[in-house]
Amino acid sequence: MHRNQLDPPTRPAVMARPEGKTMKSIVQDRYGPAPEDVLRLAETDRPTIRRDEVLVKVHAASVDRGTWHVMAGLPYPIRLAGFGLRRPKYANPGRALAGTVEAVGADVTGVEPGDEVFGIGSSSFAEYARAHADKLAPKPTNLSFGQAAAVPISGLTALQAVRDQARVGPGQKVLIVGASGGVGTFAVQIAKAYGAEVTAVCSASKTTLVSALGADQVIDYTRADVADGTIRYDVILDIAGNRRLSHLRRALAPRGRLVIVGSETDGRWLGGMDRQLRAQLLSPFIGQTLGTFIASENSQDLITIRELIESGKVTPAIDGTYPISDVSAAIHHMLNGRARGKLVISVQPT
Repeated sequence: MHRNQLDPPTRPAVMARPEGKTMKSIVQDRYGPAPEDVLRLAETDRPTIRRDEVLVKVHAASVDRGTWHVMAGLPYPIRLAGFGLRRPKYANPGRALAGTVEAVGADVTGVEPGDEVFGIGSSSFAEYARAHADKLAPKPTNLSFGQAAAVPISGLTALQAVRDQARVGPGQKVLIVGASGGVGTFAVQIAKAYGAEVTAVCSASKTTLVSALGADQVIDYTRADVADGTIRYDVILDIAGNRRLSHLRRALAPRGRLVIVGSETDGRWLGGMDRQLRAQLLSPFIGQTLGTFIASENSQDLITIRELIESGKVTPAIDGTYPISDVSAAIHHMLNGRARGKLVISVQPT
């Protein structure tokens, strides 16, 4: 799916807000760390799409750590990234979605009304949401809308961490810290699909899940130290682990790669990015490669994940499903660290 500015329009621009058309949507007027204080369910107008956009009838959305950052406006640099300086730019912090294309703009090619899609849009905690075609892909045929909505953001992050940043290949020893969360559950499966020997780190209550996803070894971080010198790993993915760089380096092979994925703190200005910056500054002076990245939201990688899912190599791990009226409860469940995999928001029946 792509937009081609050189093609002549084949249809008029679609105005996706007909007279009198409304929808249910989560609405946010101000930033705040507590979802129950800033999010509410309301009746609003349906979005109007531009010539290069798609209107998606949202069947399901999902919650991830980024949902909280967008909602809270923290750390502050996220506001400079286009989410609004003093108040939220978008109606709500939802982004991942799965649904049916309702309408397309005049400059959009490769997608038509009625197509079942999954991907990333704007304000997806709503019955309808805007999206760009180059951030959508056909929904995996073997997934429900709810399962598909769990994939886009966490799946893209995991794919790009494993394939592009860590360059995982057959036979490599890979350590995944934070393997039971949204990104971690995808990373375990994708690393296995790329032929790695995967050691996963999580809490004792989540070891059964992570083993079922295909991890070769699972370590309860409360009982064992992965940096005790017993094993040196070719790749370490630190997903929200917040471990000291010196500690992680003791577990990393002399020419190994450390990829920091997230690892946020509650800091208002840097929010954990200081550790990522230190890693990047240190990396040129040592044999190990230390770094981080910002995930790219694009349809081609969504298609790659779709192929992994349809081949049976990757399956989204769903911890629970919440109705749109309980978005706040889903965010709280994610924040308390008890989630096993992804949390899905059911918006409307298929």
